[in-house]
Amino acid sequence: MTETEIADAVASTSFWYHRIELPGVTTPGWAPIDEKAYRLPERFDGERILDIGSWDGYWTWYALQRGASYVVAIDDHSDTLGSTANVDRSSKWQTWDLCQAAFGYKHCQRITMSVYDIERLGIEFDRVFCFGVLYHLKHPTWALEQLRSVTTKAIHIESAILDNIKSPYTGEACQSGACHAEYYPGTEYGENESNWTVPTLSCIAAWLRSTGWGNVETWKLTDIPMSVSHCRGFAHAVAV
Repeated sequence: MTETEIADAVASTSFWYHRIELPGVTTPGWAPIDEKAYRLPERFDGERILDIGSWDGYWTWYALQRGASYVVAIDDHSDTLGSTANVDRSSKWQTWDLCQAAFGYKHCQRITMSVYDIERLGIEFDRVFCFGVLYHLKHPTWALEQLRSVTTKAIHIESAILDNIKSPYTGEACQSGACHAEYYPGTEYGENESNWTVPTLSCIAAWLRSTGWGNVETWKLTDIPMSVSHCRGFAHAVAV
């Protein structure tokens, strides 16, 4: 694709979640808020990476640009983010495909599937990116257990967290260090019906340790979030 074709295709797309620097144009998304906050390795040379909840594919392209040998991107397109803006996600992988064509990457593929079914691929991955996924799951520990079974090196997590915000049920902020999660059967969290289970950072660490991961580290995006979109936490753990 020429830079003009890329720019026209980006402009004609109704919604972008990720802000991606394509040849000649940057997509108008807003995520990630702070790339450096993820504390990822500088290189992924020769690694096979699983990008869960890939959406526009920001982290797929990130990994390939840094030497990953192959990236599998999965998404079940269940997130309703953007629905209030009349976003049509019927095309599913439209933005991902556009980015792949713009970059010209060959060593990647995208698959519509649930994270719960990951073992069915029959593929082992060196590293897993689980960004913006956990709070969209009804069964987060089951997913983490499935991911452990197909990962040889490490998992990297970014998630909505309860730390620093008030519970929609009690109206009170959770206590520092509390190990719990809240379940939202409706639109209680972020007015998004696809947000199901939001944990504290301590809870994410406990989930990881109980599902076979070790050397767990966690940290917050910020100690003083300005909005619910900034109430985010990170975790890194190794396959032991």
